[in-house]
Amino acid sequence: MRGSSHLAIGLITGVAIAGLVPGTPFSLPGIALAGFSSLAPDLDHPDSRLSKRLGFSQNYVRWAFAAGALLLGAYSYLQLVPGSEQRLYYTAALAFGLIGVGMQGGSARRLALLFTGLGTVVAGLYTEQLWLSLLGTFVALAPFTSHRSWTHTIWATALWTYIGYLAEKHLGWSSVALFAGGGYVSHLVADSLTKAGVRWFLPVSGYSFKLPIITTGSASGNLLEIAICAGYGLLVLGLVIGNIGF
Repeated sequence: MRGSSHLAIGLITGVAIAGLVPGTPFSLPGIALAGFSSLAPDLDHPDSRLSKRLGFSQNYVRWAFAAGALLLGAYSYLQLVPGSEQRLYYTAALAFGLIGVGMQGGSARRLALLFTGLGTVVAGLYTEQLWLSLLGTFVALAPFTSHRSWTHTIWATALWTYIGYLAEKHLGWSSVALFAGGGYVSHLVADSLTKAGVRWFLPVSGYSFKLPIITTGSASGNLLEIAICAGYGLLVLGLVIGNIGF
């Protein structure tokens, strides 16, 4: 399913949680969190909507390798005498330069996400916020796994919900875990409507749960996604209005 459809379904799920779950305040940040969480499973795909947003710094990663090559080359020329050590540094500078030039699209985005995640881990350790470090670990590792593998499992859903729970306790915000978990699971349910399905219980079971009614990327599949989002939105809207008592 397309990223835009996942986002729409996640946001609608956030509205459902805010409007129907007793004791949960109607929170725009909570609804936005559900939308964000609905995109998180696809961090395992470098071309996904969220990967592109979080990997915005991919060009800076390439420039960082280029800068590293220039610095190594300058250090070798200015500080080292001709010999084996200088040749080693020149070789390292060349390697850095070639890596920077060679990184395109997905590879650069994966490294950008790795650095983003590791930076978040360090920030969590520095501020003593476990949820932030766990979030950074998720962001750093997800791009280096195969698509629809561990990020599309019940275990990843539980981890994401637990991260929300820790954030809720640390920050004192209400229902963070509920919005995070609800948005995340909405992604897996939506992908279960595609022909590829979702292996919810990897690695315990490789069985793919699916109701194959959507062919992602096809004209008919796109129309069906729109219809599902519209129908789901109208259903939630009706239930929320009924719950409010208009």
